[in-house]
Amino acid sequence: MTGGGQRLHVPVLTHDVVRLLNPRPGNLFVDGTVGLGGHAEAILEAEPEVRVVGIDRDEAALERARRRLDRFGDRAVLVHGTYGNLDRLLDQHDVGPIDGLLFDLGVSSLQLDDNARGFSFRADGPLDMRMDRSCGVTAAEWLTLVSPEELERVLREYGEERYARGIARAVVRERIARPIETTAQLRDVVHRAVPRAYFTQRIDPATRTFQAIRIALNEELAQLSLGLRRGFARLSKGGTLAVISFHSLEDRMVKSYFRNLAAACICPPDLPVCACGKRVEAEILTPKPIVPTEDEVAANPRARSAKLRACRKAIEFGR
Repeated sequence: MTGGGQRLHVPVLTHDVVRLLNPRPGNLFVDGTVGLGGHAEAILEAEPEVRVVGIDRDEAALERARRRLDRFGDRAVLVHGTYGNLDRLLDQHDVGPIDGLLFDLGVSSLQLDDNARGFSFRADGPLDMRMDRSCGVTAAEWLTLVSPEELERVLREYGEERYARGIARAVVRERIARPIETTAQLRDVVHRAVPRAYFTQRIDPATRTFQAIRIALNEELAQLSLGLRRGFARLSKGGTLAVISFHSLEDRMVKSYFRNLAAACICPPDLPVCACGKRVEAEILTPKPIVPTEDEVAANPRARSAKLRACRKAIEFGR
């Protein structure tokens, strides 16, 4: 869901997504993170007799996608919700088996570029960070409630932040003095908490903290786990599941899930006879993740960390 602010949204790795999904007449696809509609538009343009159901938790993004996809009429159906609830959302719209499913993870350009959303520390704004502003607590509210131990865990696990303990303690000291309510305030707390040498790194010292809080607040890894399992179960035999990730934790989760689907046996290696009964459920289409070209990154710097993985559901399940 990476693109250019108020300009026409240009999605990441579009050509590869369409090639892997391979739209054919009569196919039905689900874009589980439709965002501003860029990937969905490319799929609909690639084959005039396919349909796409687009899901997103951000109502502002859905409204933009709706305007973009309006020319496709009833070939494009947009649904408000999270892909972790994919089964329920598709049932509500009488959608049966699907031929392909795409997840484009992370935060969108619309969210990043709107200071009022609180995802970025590049400009000051309210500390919100909710992908769905119709529910849940804001990041500012979460920071008033979270224990120091839980905050440290979130920063360490979701942000892979080496100074998690120091930042967590600094946040607690700051919130005792005054509520942390803006992006600039949180950024400054992080900057004061880390060694000066940290400022020589490629990314801003506050990047990992903002990323970790966003992931925790929106339960992104839990949603991904649910979405992968429920989405794959919804695929027709021969259907394709494609995932674009921007974070190492997401990519590792997708890689591990695909490997398990493609494995014929998951018994311990020292067991003389297979006891698990595991069957091959999918073929991995991307032995190595597809990444953007240098030209794509030059045109869209936010694409630099994107990784695309895909698998195809087995037609015949076997050993």
